[in-house]
Amino acid sequence: MIHELDTVVLAHSIAEYSLNAGDVGAVVHVYKDNTAYEVEFVTGEGETIAILTLKPSDIRAMRRREILHVRKFAPA
Repeated sequence: MIHELDTVVLAHSIAEYSLNAGDVGAVVHVYKDNTAYEVEFVTGEGETIAILTLKPSDIRAMRRREILHVRKFAPA
């Protein structure tokens, strides 16, 4: 189960926000019965790229022994 402040991984790209599958975000709100999540995506400097309402199928929890990867962010 995903909770507020959990780190999550985007399951698919969202071109409108220049987000790629595998990008990492933080859950800032969980809707009733885990029907949706507000997830914030930020740059390495802490600049917010987007805060999106996502369904459970859009994200997954980070797994043990996964490693983060850095890429240059190019806004759409």
